[in-house]
Amino acid sequence: MSPHALAWTAGSLGALAVGTFAWGLAEARAYTVRERTVPVLEPGSEPIRVLHVSDFHVTPTQAGKLAWIRSLARWEPDLVVATGDFLSHAEAVDPLLEAMAPLLKLPGVFVRGSNDYFAPRPLNPFTYFGGPSRLREERTALPTDALTAGLGAHGWLDLDNARGVLTVAGREVTFVGLDDPHIGRDRMPAPDPHRGQLHVGVTHAPYARALGALKDDGAQVLLAGHTHGGQVCVPWYGALVTNCDLDTGRVKGVSGWPGARPDARGGVGAGGAGAGAAGAGAGGESVWLHVCAGAGTSPYVPLRFACRPEAVLLTLTPRA
Repeated sequence: MSPHALAWTAGSLGALAVGTFAWGLAEARAYTVRERTVPVLEPGSEPIRVLHVSDFHVTPTQAGKLAWIRSLARWEPDLVVATGDFLSHAEAVDPLLEAMAPLLKLPGVFVRGSNDYFAPRPLNPFTYFGGPSRLREERTALPTDALTAGLGAHGWLDLDNARGVLTVAGREVTFVGLDDPHIGRDRMPAPDPHRGQLHVGVTHAPYARALGALKDDGAQVLLAGHTHGGQVCVPWYGALVTNCDLDTGRVKGVSGWPGARPDARGGVGAGGAGAGAAGAGAGGESVWLHVCAGAGTSPYVPLRFACRPEAVLLTLTPRA
């Protein structure tokens, strides 16, 4: 290849790299709300609108993200479920709670993620290809208690290794939750046979052991975050990593656990990975799983590509 051709190729690759980086920076701020339907309720039930938010990773200076969080209440959900990693900075609690004020007036539940306990630190993003990231002991502690108290002061239920009950859209909904499995804090709460008209399992990171434990508890729908939807994805292909042991086919959106998702008749339909037995519920049957791709990034890698930051409005509808 001639020197001129080499220079042209190098220049083209450099321009592509710069353009891709710029797109990733812009997409990380292109916040959106997606709408999905999950046919999980008893036949004849009125729908329940659930706003699923996750992985805000707030720092105090993120004015655009904080304004978007404040705007989410306009969707008027019946319930808000927050699946952790609210924070990315020691001084983010007050700005976050201020932005969440309209949401905190609604019924809500939450669990924490590792970034609600410890501040992020620089990390080579290529290490994710070697498996889930690991918590380093020298990480700086964040004001977790202030975050938890601020959410709880408005009546939101802390589901970290805990159970809860709320009246949502006139119906009793029971919850079972786990603290973050990504850092080994998950412990199933004491058994309780009581179940509402809907039983929901909540955790931050969708590890198999956590999803299995929640399903075995009888949860009919499982909600998690953590994956960032892959964060940097390949167009027309999808995510390359999930930062946990969940397969990339279920890195975000509605699917089934442990096999294909239940269809509207309670059997197994298309979607998800693997095969599952018919029906929905405990035992070997598949239940609904929703993984929210979240709205944030690490402050050290503030990029998203082919994976816009999101909150998701889930409409729970009756099975046919």
